[in-house]
Amino acid sequence: MEPTPLIGVPACVKDIGNQPFHTVGDKYVRAIAVSARGLPVMLPSLEELIDLPELVSRLDGFVLTGSPSNVHPDHYGQQATPEAEPYDPKRDGTVLPLIEEILAQHVPLLAVCRGFQELNVALGGTLHARVHELPDRLDHRRPQHDDPDVQYGENHKVHFTSGGSFSAIAGSEELMINSLHWQALDRVADRLEVEGTAPDGTIEAVRVKDAKGFALGVQWHPEYKSWENPFSTKLFAAFGDAARQHARERTGLSQPLTAVLA
Repeated sequence: MEPTPLIGVPACVKDIGNQPFHTVGDKYVRAIAVSARGLPVMLPSLEELIDLPELVSRLDGFVLTGSPSNVHPDHYGQQATPEAEPYDPKRDGTVLPLIEEILAQHVPLLAVCRGFQELNVALGGTLHARVHELPDRLDHRRPQHDDPDVQYGENHKVHFTSGGSFSAIAGSEELMINSLHWQALDRVADRLEVEGTAPDGTIEAVRVKDAKGFALGVQWHPEYKSWENPFSTKLFAAFGDAARQHARERTGLSQPLTAVLA
């Protein structure tokens, strides 16, 4: 017997009918349930109303999701401009300090797209607002098509660092990935190690250098039909395995069940 890991998924705050709603995309919670074999737990973005140390101590992993919103430039020392909109200040106020607590308690972390950018900002890095407008960069925005399979289809290669965490998971140093983002990492936080780049130099994958366990971030979207993509399956499985080990330690089931019952 082994415990099912509880995976925290911070919510976005969106206005629907002039009322705020806390929301999480289905593709993220489904990838957690199917490919990581964890139990997703949606976390409302309530900022200071949440006791972050207590929250982190009760969970076994965290997935920071993508979102239509962007991290507010105030958090990385730049002026707010229309190019960087829309914003979600409630999510910023919850997730940025949450990241520090997750890493302090050594809980497994997987950061995706906006979550990837949040990870960099929380640790002191900065962002480009519109990477496609920079010289010699690819257009990393979502393909303009109604079919989600086209939107999330393979777009360009990513090259992984030899001997790094991502090349170990992939079993290769190259991978075709999707691309659906406007923002991108600019100055990389000192605590992050770049392990994946696009052909134009855009940073696509990072590892937290001083993390004692699983702490990875990606700019693309491995959660979309993760069970149909070999790398995405491996990535979520590796995250799930780390979360299961954390659950064993948290619940005291790190010993064989026969030893616990003796």
